[in-house]
Amino acid sequence: QVQLVESGGGLVQPGGSLRLSCAISNFKISVPEMGWYRQAPGKQRDMVARIMGTTRPTYSDDVKGRFTISREKNTVYLQMNSLDFEDSAVYYCYCRRGSSMPPDWGQGTQVTVSS
Repeated sequence: QVQLVESGGGLVQPGGSLRLSCAISNFKISVPEMGWYRQAPGKQRDMVARIMGTTRPTYSDDVKGRFTISREKNTVYLQMNSLDFEDSAVYYCYCRRGSSMPPDWGQGTQVTVSS
């Protein structure tokens, strides 16, 4: 099973920025898809951003224009700017090793936006 190691979460004030990182620790072949979901208390897990290869990003409407996903080999980043209270959630990194394969998930990292 693929292991994804996340980092970069924390506490930030509204309007601030954070950068999340996620690296695949035990799989050397470049996976076709990586991305991020988030889950707030009492809510479902929703897609935030994903990237196919290294140049085809997709964003949810909630974060478009504020978040940027990027990738180097099997490490994916999420630059989050202009953070708002509604961005508070546990952020989960994932990857897919093939289009028909289920995602592998990271352990999650907490992002809290609070004044």
